[in-house]
Amino acid sequence: MKPSARLAMVQQAPLAPRHGVSPSRVYLPAGPWATLFEFLCVRFPHMDPDILQERLHRGDIVDSLGQPRHACDPYPANTWLWYYRQVPDELPVPFSSPVLYQDELLVVVDKPHFLASTPGGRYLQETALTRVRQALSNPDITPLHRLDRDTAGVLVFCVNPRYRGAYQGLFQARQVTKVYEAVAPGLHQGLPRTVQCRMEQRPGHFTMQVTPGEPNSHTQIERLRVQGARALYRLTPLTGRKHQLRLHMSLLGIPIENDVFYPDLQPMPPADDFSRPLQLLARMLAFTDPVTGQPRCFTSARNLAF
Repeated sequence: MKPSARLAMVQQAPLAPRHGVSPSRVYLPAGPWATLFEFLCVRFPHMDPDILQERLHRGDIVDSLGQPRHACDPYPANTWLWYYRQVPDELPVPFSSPVLYQDELLVVVDKPHFLASTPGGRYLQETALTRVRQALSNPDITPLHRLDRDTAGVLVFCVNPRYRGAYQGLFQARQVTKVYEAVAPGLHQGLPRTVQCRMEQRPGHFTMQVTPGEPNSHTQIERLRVQGARALYRLTPLTGRKHQLRLHMSLLGIPIENDVFYPDLQPMPPADDFSRPLQLLARMLAFTDPVTGQPRCFTSARNLAF
């Protein structure tokens, strides 16, 4: 089956969001499995088979019509299953994410450090999206962009699904102005300047690297003020590559304070250590509203440790 045909089958989830979290789905390709349970054990090798059995027994896993499936069911190739993902012992993030602005079109929050933008991996309830959906009792709220878990600041959500595409088009077309602030060593003298390079994913790693070729990342960097050996910088990205600001600051020899990825990978702090946040803040985000035609500008009320 073509991917487009598969997507057409799953436009409407058979399960409603629960506790602010949308259901997850898994596609069942053609294969050698005789039963549904055999496939699930292969698809989720790190999950205890007893837990899978229990979830199937409770009816937690359903098909595209919302009907519970069972462990002994014959394997239904070329269909979808839906379920609610679970994260055991999820660590609470002890910082608030206040709403900066809200109307019938947008919600803007001031995300703290250590809070993921959207559910994924080890993070489910402790995300900005889940928090704002629960706070406003609106499961239709969706993110228009993302911030790294380590980055704090302005994060914008769409309230009405009808207009989501129009707003997302602004970000895809680079019609959104973003301004960040960062604390880093204050030794660099050749500023302001624009840093540009070609960035690619480092094979087998989470981090990015500089590779030969046409630049695909551009950041304007200027120093705002110096305090001893540290300085506060304004970073204006003209592109939106993963880890772009971290890598560009590292290339200048002034890595962002408390960065454990650049220039070299450092030991990860314990999950419950919130004492050394990355000193990077999404200070401002601005654009012309594609629905109202009015200028929009949102500014974080947070400050870095400077």
